Amino acid sequence: MSRKDKGMTSAELSSFCGQVALLLEAGLPIYEGMETLAEADSESTNADMYREVSRQVNEKGSLYEALKSDSRWPAYLVEMAGIGEHSGQLEKVMRGLEKFYAREDRIRSSVVSAVTYPLTLSAMLVLIVLVMLWKVLPVFRRVLAGMGMGMSGSGSALVRVGTAVGWIVLVVVGLLLIAVLVGLIMMKTSKRDQVLGLVMKLMPRVRAIRSKLSASRVASVLAMMLSGGFRVEEALEQTAGVLTDRDAAQKVDQIRSGMTEGKSFADSLAQSRIFSDLENRMVRIGGATGHEDQVLDRIGTMYEQQVEEEISRMVGIIEPTLVALLCIVIGAVILSVMLPMAGMLSIY
Repeated sequence: MSRKDKGMTSAELSSFCGQVALLLEAGLPIYEGMETLAEADSESTNADMYREVSRQVNEKGSLYEALKSDSRWPAYLVEMAGIGEHSGQLEKVMRGLEKFYAREDRIRSSVVSAVTYPLTLSAMLVLIVLVMLWKVLPVFRRVLAGMGMGMSGSGSALVRVGTAVGWIVLVVVGLLLIAVLVGLIMMKTSKRDQVLGLVMKLMPRVRAIRSKLSASRVASVLAMMLSGGFRVEEALEQTAGVLTDRDAAQKVDQIRSGMTEGKSFADSLAQSRIFSDLENRMVRIGGATGHEDQVLDRIGTMYEQQVEEEISRMVGIIEPTLVALLCIVIGAVILSVMLPMAGMLSIY
């Protein structure tokens, strides 16, 4: 099993890290704390993972070695646990990881909601239009034929127009729905970067959301590690490893290169353009006052809020658009039948 095959969700990882930090705060040795955690969660879906960690901790005396031996744990959590043990600040690192994974879970939930809701509306649109064209229109035609009413030229044209509109919308929305589903499936494969690149070309707003998401992760990881007493260079090295956005990872490498050349962290950060000018000034002031980690933590929270707001705005645009389209199509199909019927009934 590869390291990427995570056995726990972000919410579960946040809970695990918080529980470990709580046990350490209570003064329990790590081996005893993991035994307690395994017993407390013996009925959970992740009970086998907890038991395996507890067994490995008892054998090796190290949480880092225990987590490393099981590929279901994310590599970032494993490496951070190792750094925490090495520096003697495991408790603080686990608290930071609890907050980090909680933030990841909130962002993931927002993204899932933004994708699921429009897909559901689109599927409903396709289903309703298909029923209208396949079931409703034939019924109207049979009713008219049963009444012995022939279609006039204009009435027949209206029915054809209404039917054509319905089929066009059905095909277009259906193809878009299939394209999105295929894209979501390909996101789980090695084609992930190509799919994201295409989406960002077609939808610039998605590119802006991804940039802010990467900025939030960069800020939160740096804040967590700096607050744990790690050097900026170490923090940057770990940060590059958790970014799925290659552009953002390259920018982090540029910061490291700039610092290697003798530039300050604030100057290198500003040149990378990961953050806006305002956030760069905040980091500079935070470094001068000795509160760099707190400033970065605040920046990470700000970017997270912006990501959630951007996603909400996108959903706010897509939802009424799909509802309006649904109303227009249904209205066109109904009117294309009712108007000719009303015209013919007025004759009698």
